Amino acid sequence: MAYKMIVLDLDDTLLNSNQTISVRTKEALMKAQQEGKKVVLASGRPTFGMNSFAEELLLADYESYILSFNGGKIINCQSKEEFFSSTLSLEAVQRLYEISVQEDVYIHTYVGDTIITAEENPYTTIESNLTGLPITLVDSFVEGVTEPVVKVLMVGEPEHLIKVEKKLQEELGEEFSVMRSKPYFLEFTDKGITKGTSIEKLINECGIKREEVIAVGDSYNDQEMIEFAGLGVAMGNAPDDIKKISDYIADTNENDGVAKVVEKFLLQDQLITK
Repeated sequence: MAYKMIVLDLDDTLLNSNQTISVRTKEALMKAQQEGKKVVLASGRPTFGMNSFAEELLLADYESYILSFNGGKIINCQSKEEFFSSTLSLEAVQRLYEISVQEDVYIHTYVGDTIITAEENPYTTIESNLTGLPITLVDSFVEGVTEPVVKVLMVGEPEHLIKVEKKLQEELGEEFSVMRSKPYFLEFTDKGITKGTSIEKLINECGIKREEVIAVGDSYNDQEMIEFAGLGVAMGNAPDDIKKISDYIADTNENDGVAKVVEKFLLQDQLITK
């Protein structure tokens, strides 16, 4: 059975440290699309922060998709329509804010194409630089969020956030999906919303089997899609515990890891048995 779809995380996977797609990687992905393979982008980023890479890879021309907000939204690149969307209620946002105060971490979310936070902090600035979204400082975080949102982030010093993550996964795991995308980003979406569950929704729409899917990522918010896919790939720069749950370990994002996966498993029609 040949693979028909490859799903790619962005940061530290598809993108190198310059936040660009290498020439070799782009050429491999374009060739795969020309041969009829689907290239899908899946990121914790908001949709706005993914659009430029979807455009660079001409995903609209090949009728493909992006999964933004850790799978909280699935966007048809050609029609720009939302195939799927999940949100957190205003009550959930307020609860997460109160918990962030208790746990002594910063918090931010997205309203429209802006990042909302009540306190300046270096981690929200990192998010702004990564996504290209401006930061709006508000007097009250809860009052500044005027509509349901797809995702909320608690952000802070990595060692402290690891402890917060473990505690909140135990306390809130029945209400939210709780996962880290970077050492300083702890992300909350509605219960059951992950990149993995959204890929399942997408392939059911596209008529593709999970065994025909490759998923490539480097971090903890990629775990579910790596486990779900027929071929789950961890980048060479991924943490060891992500590598352990993968079927294949790629080269690093600085050494054209994604390109080498595409060349090996998509362009050569090779198959690995899970």
